[in-house]
Amino acid sequence: MKPTNIKDPEYFHKVVDCQYACPAHTPVPEYIRLIAAERYTDAYMVNWESNVFPGILGRTCDRPCEPACRRVRVEEEPVAICRLKRVAADNKGDISDRLPVIPKKKNGKRIALIGAGPASLTVARGLAPLGYEIDVYDNQFAGGGMMRSQIPAFRLPEKVLNEEVNYILEMGINVTFNIEVDSLKEILQKNYDAVFVGTGAPRGKGLNLPGLEDAMDSVSLGIEWLSSVAFEHTDSIGKRVLVLGGGNTAMDCCRTSRRLGGEDVRVVVRSPYEDMKASPWEKEDAQHEGIPIYNNHVPKDFVVEDGRLKGMRFEKVEARYDEAGKRSLVPTGEDLVFMEADHVLMAIGQENTFPWIERDLGIEFDKWDMPVVNESTFQSTNEKVFFGGDAAFGPENVITAVAHGHQAAVSIDLFCRGDDVNDRPSPRVSQGSQKMGVHEWSYDNDIAMDQRYKVPLAPLEKTLTDRKMEVELGFDQSTGFKEAERCLNCDVQTVFDEVRCIECDACVDICPTDCISFTSNGAEEDLRSRLSAPAGNLAQDLYVSADLPTMRVMVKDENVCLHCGLCAERCPTTAWDMQKFLYSVSKADQPL
Repeated sequence: MKPTNIKDPEYFHKVVDCQYACPAHTPVPEYIRLIAAERYTDAYMVNWESNVFPGILGRTCDRPCEPACRRVRVEEEPVAICRLKRVAADNKGDISDRLPVIPKKKNGKRIALIGAGPASLTVARGLAPLGYEIDVYDNQFAGGGMMRSQIPAFRLPEKVLNEEVNYILEMGINVTFNIEVDSLKEILQKNYDAVFVGTGAPRGKGLNLPGLEDAMDSVSLGIEWLSSVAFEHTDSIGKRVLVLGGGNTAMDCCRTSRRLGGEDVRVVVRSPYEDMKASPWEKEDAQHEGIPIYNNHVPKDFVVEDGRLKGMRFEKVEARYDEAGKRSLVPTGEDLVFMEADHVLMAIGQENTFPWIERDLGIEFDKWDMPVVNESTFQSTNEKVFFGGDAAFGPENVITAVAHGHQAAVSIDLFCRGDDVNDRPSPRVSQGSQKMGVHEWSYDNDIAMDQRYKVPLAPLEKTLTDRKMEVELGFDQSTGFKEAERCLNCDVQTVFDEVRCIECDACVDICPTDCISFTSNGAEEDLRSRLSAPAGNLAQDLYVSADLPTMRVMVKDENVCLHCGLCAERCPTTAWDMQKFLYSVSKADQPL
């Protein structure tokens, strides 16, 4: 193998598994160390630079970072990265003096943002400091998009939502609420220099089953029903509720139903429990509130008597998987299962709808009636029109919408300056030794066995009677510190200097995971099989040095390295060093 090019910023970026897995590439270990040091405001701003909504995401994020966490190499549970984000948000001080300065003199460019959800707000956060005049159009009474209409208040208090949305709207943004944009052509005729579409995936999917027409008054689409509850148009529901679907929207529907009067609330899903799209913790929260989940039940029809919904019938199935892992749901042959219901909520998915975008504007649509959007630049086939969030590629989540918004803002800035939108700016990277003495480091590198701490919950008897009472109470400062100490600092990289190495193998002897080997070079497949511990995870790279005097090479398996620094402590010649690597994705308001 060729020597590893550690000058490539993407090499060590990939090693910081949590940050690499985050769509917005938030520097996770950096802000966790700041929390451990009780520098909550600093930790919040590290988050704000990347994910824009630390308090919101600290409560609602889908947490793609956590399955990637290196702590699972040591224990079963990852660091509670998401909940630590909330610790920073809950304990921060005033950040008004840390927000970007908005120039009074604008740069002469006007941008329209359709929708005031997380993607559009992120675009505004990137462009406003550069002097762009920004107009936002939204059909709700306040900003936030689906964060306001789809996430229940018992998960996301309105106070937290308003605070973080307003940080952006108060950057001199011109906002027009309570307006439904019904023509993109009309927007383009206002001579904007660019238009960003961040309207989400606003239409819920339904099931056209026998009996639906007669039961229509007692059947609702999940996302529409949640919006109706959020905007206080709906404040009650029948005692017997069936929620169809296995995603996070279904979990929000069933938990909201319990708070609005539902006594017998059931989730019914066609797939096995393990295949449900809902996050594991969302399913656990629903079951904690006494809501059963009936898996492997396919809805067949609505049962209506005397013009009134009585319930639904379901066919029991079992999942079978072929050699490629493709699933088939096969009927078991048992009798149909009848479940009583006063109301049925369909939460089986969301889809986009663009009837307001005329088809003569140069915007191409694919066979699914989705706009053709460049996945890197977020530019459509009309060079002035950009898409992001759910409106670009279909339903995802808040952190993905934020990531889209950052990159769309970069593209819009490049486009408005007449530069090539494909010429993406490089990320900002810094790297420096953490050595403070012979065997001292500027970070805590002790690897201890420490189980994940549980987030305390408000009493069930109170939360089920108040749909606005927040269920999770969050970590206090003491528990937040202890959870932060579980972080393995995987952004502090082990950096090897061949010139200093005397091949004494002291680092091999001290390594607790056998991740370091000195051996003859070879092809990657061969080399992986000859290490101290075979390196079978092909998704993680090998760190390979240049040839040493004995013609051996140092090979480190990045997959199992715990960044404990014992190799650097033991090395008699300082051939190993621990260097903190900070990676920041370029954003529109940062110098190129």
